[in-house]
Order: sequence, then C-alpha cells, then structure tokens
Amino acid sequence: MSTANDGIDPSELDPDGLAVRREVLGADYVAAALANTDGTTAEFQQLITRYAWNEIWTRPGLERRMRSAVTLTALIAHGHWAELEMHLRAARRNGLTDAEIVEILLQTAIYCGVPAANSAFKIAQRVLAEPPPE
Repeated sequence: MSTANDGIDPSELDPDGLAVRREVLGADYVAAALANTDGTTAEFQQLITRYAWNEIWTRPGLERRMRSAVTLTALIAHGHWAELEMHLRAARRNGLTDAEIVEILLQTAIYCGVPAANSAFKIAQRVLAEPPPE
C-alpha cells in the first residue's frame, strides 16, 4: 500500500456524505483533509464520509443543531480537543449561537468534569473569537 501524500479523488467518496461533510465542516476544511489523504488514510476517509456523514448526519431523527450539541458533548467527554475545535466551528455553521455553545460547555462541566470543561472553554474562547461562518 502506498503512503504517498497524493490526496483522494472526491469521486471515490460517497457523494451524499461528502456534500453533508462540506456543508457542516466547510468546503475548505474538507478539501484540505482530502488533500492530506494518503494510502494509509484513504479507506478511513471513505469510511467516515459514508457512515458518519451520510448514514448518521443525514438521519431524520435530529436536526443538525442538535447533532452538533451532542457531538460537542461527546468530544469533551472523551478529550478529543482537535476534533472539538473543528466541531465548534461546525456547530456555529449548523446554527448554534455562541451563547448556546457556552451553555453546552457549562453543562459538560457537571457531566464530563470541570477539567474537561476548562480545556473546552480554552478552545471555545479562541474559536468563538473568530468571525462566524457564512
């Protein structure tokens, strides 16, 4: 298996999942992630695009705002800080207000622990200082 950093052709990915992924995370972020794909990560990109972004994020049971709230909480609970930063931006893109995001972080202080919430607030402070996505 090659590990050259050649990127992945978007036509190799689930088109519906790729569309949702671009809408939620932003086209530039997704393009960079795909450009950084190599023989080691290509199958993982296919997996998350098909299952996370098509099979889960498109289900009718929850709106994207709620999916973002749940995702933020799960990322904080497990200490996935790089993913949290990305999903804080996505939450804003999905319509959560900065005030709602702060409330979610406060909620996590009780249910995920103060140290986890402290780390999350540091990341949120930086991300929420950015202009909101268009």
